[in-house]
Amino acid sequence: QVQLVESGGGLVQPGGSLRLSCAASGIFFRFYDMGWYRQAPGKQRELVAHITSTSMTNYADSVKGRFTISRDNAKNTVYLQMNLLKPEDTAVYYCNAFRRNWGRDLDYWGQGTQVTVSS
Repeated sequence: QVQLVESGGGLVQPGGSLRLSCAASGIFFRFYDMGWYRQAPGKQRELVAHITSTSMTNYADSVKGRFTISRDNAKNTVYLQMNLLKPEDTAVYYCNAFRRNWGRDLDYWGQGTQVTVSS
């Protein structure tokens, strides 16, 4: 059974930091590309940051220079370090695991963790 469990969300003041974690089980983690997405109320889910199985990264323009995605294959965990948080970063953050294997897409999601940036 595949599980992606996010943690680390919460309430933080503007300018503050949070570190999200996503612990994966039931998959060969090191072969998966991992992503963090977010969805704010009334908006579509959007990609925040992505890291490939070979640790290449890319970021949404809105978070470049403030957020850092990383992975620890030994712990089957992906992280999102979020600095200089802004109210517009408020959203539910979701972890995603993706792998294309023998022409079949393997695509899994976590349950989400709420991040609220407010004074």
